[in-house]
Amino acid sequence: MSGSVSVALSQFVEKYLRKASVSSESLTIEYDPQWPSLCYVSKAEVGEPVIWQPVKRTFKSDFSDIESALNVSIHTDLIEFYNEYWSDNLNAIASKGSLQLLQAWNEDDFVRLQQNLVGHVLMKQRLKQPITLFFGLTDDDDFIITLDNQSGEVMLEQVGLLPKEVLAPNLASFLHSLEPNFAL
Repeated sequence: MSGSVSVALSQFVEKYLRKASVSSESLTIEYDPQWPSLCYVSKAEVGEPVIWQPVKRTFKSDFSDIESALNVSIHTDLIEFYNEYWSDNLNAIASKGSLQLLQAWNEDDFVRLQQNLVGHVLMKQRLKQPITLFFGLTDDDDFIITLDNQSGEVMLEQVGLLPKEVLAPNLASFLHSLEPNFAL
């Protein structure tokens, strides 16, 4: 379903920004000129808090190098998810608890994210497990939120083990089920 992940993530981000504005929760981060991003709303002195917000990406990054290196086609839902915004991680609440949706802050962060995805896929291949691709962190450091690369189902997975349970039939449905969370 092309576009459905983009729509679901955009709707979540809109809710996230609305909740931040009405609950007097500001989106702040320490300013670091060595870690530039379009997300900074303004500049500040190094280490001072500055307001940030997710910014729609104007170009789409290519996953073909990863796909060629791993001899795997990356699920289009995950490509769509990581190509929608530049952003800090987004805190959310799901039916099972709190989580963070991973996002890329800038191009360097995106490259690092891709390298981590490669490491994850290589681990899954070494363990002879079906390939999953992470996009979220849970409160429990041992568990991550992943996308089954074959079926597109959203899974709760303990690192290094087979996924524990299906959380949603697809990424768009999962994103629609989330509520913003500023309590983390």
